[in-house]
Amino acid sequence: MARNRQKIISGIDLGSNHIRIAVGQVRSEGILDIIGVAETRSEGISRGEITNIEDAVSSISACLEQIEKVIGLPVQDIFVGVSGTHIISQESRGVISVARADGAVKDDDVSRVLEAAQTVATPANYEILHILPRNFSIDNQPGIIDPVGMTGTRLEVDAQVILGLTNQIKNLTKCFARTGVKVNELVVNPLATSEAVLDKRQKELGVLLVNIGNTTTNVAIFEEGNILSVKIIPLGSRYITTDVAIGLRVPIDLAEMIKVNYGTALPLSMIKSEKIDFADLDQRERGSASKKEVSKIIRGRCEKMFKLIDEELVSIGRKGKLPAGIVLTGAGSKLEGLTDVAKSVFKIPASLGSSRGFVSGNNKALDISFATAVGLVIWGMKRPNQQETRGRGPSFRGRGLKSLFKNLFSY
Repeated sequence: MARNRQKIISGIDLGSNHIRIAVGQVRSEGILDIIGVAETRSEGISRGEITNIEDAVSSISACLEQIEKVIGLPVQDIFVGVSGTHIISQESRGVISVARADGAVKDDDVSRVLEAAQTVATPANYEILHILPRNFSIDNQPGIIDPVGMTGTRLEVDAQVILGLTNQIKNLTKCFARTGVKVNELVVNPLATSEAVLDKRQKELGVLLVNIGNTTTNVAIFEEGNILSVKIIPLGSRYITTDVAIGLRVPIDLAEMIKVNYGTALPLSMIKSEKIDFADLDQRERGSASKKEVSKIIRGRCEKMFKLIDEELVSIGRKGKLPAGIVLTGAGSKLEGLTDVAKSVFKIPASLGSSRGFVSGNNKALDISFATAVGLVIWGMKRPNQQETRGRGPSFRGRGLKSLFKNLFSY
């Protein structure tokens, strides 16, 4: 049945294994209703980066066709998740003089100081995806969240700048141009995921968000409502499968079935000394392996992955200092015992994330593998005039300053 296009918002997560899309509609009372989700196999995308434009366009088109059948409407514009190890983040600072005689800070002053923050030394062949203000200072008075209406002569901002490799961004936008769908905004995946999984209190206390995909793991660290760091780790659930294949000397497809059906990262002492008969999974295969052996392989890979993330916490001085702990999400986080490994490595609380902030008649929308796609819809819902195309400029552009402060500082 056809639906009204008013306030229809779409978000797409381009994974290496699956492409997932979610579409939402804002009800009159302001509640977001996820009216449809869809997923297809991904081709032409690896580690979050476009490796073959033709294959990527075909995969994206297939996913768009599937969701359009579900919602009964064409998708005309979309918020696109950006991932890949080329994503980097760095701190920046902008400083301007308030020009008015009365010293009143206006919206245009905030725009100018945020523009000034863009002058940060950008690595060659990179461009800015997001400028996220942490706080403002007026005449050396720090800790100001919204400076508009205050008085002073010198306005400063501390901001987090997130950048992406220019050629990858161009390849991504080219894919959507080929599908005929307008890109509303490119949003770095960890930011989008946080919209669906984390609440204000967690971001205030300090939290580590870890989204485990097939070939990459997206990491975001929040504290006092601000994002401290974004990192894309080039490891994901596929590497658990390859470790099982190598360790047991079995084909990769059989290793995946072993991981899905018997995989666990629980401590070895909790694993029964039972055998896995390969023929139970594939009649063509012969041999067996103990569950304890499989657990040892899986746990070893998970520990290595988490230790890489822990190094990022060490680098910013937050190791063991995030009271809200670690929140795991993404398709790879469903592995049994993964929260136990996280607690052991990070020495902080760990839990499995769940999507929030919306309603849906489709239970699949609640699956944590759709957290990023749903988070993109929530991100889009918070943007004024969200159906207008804004391209891929920094986050503060074209959004309205009141919306900027409401959304970025409501963590």
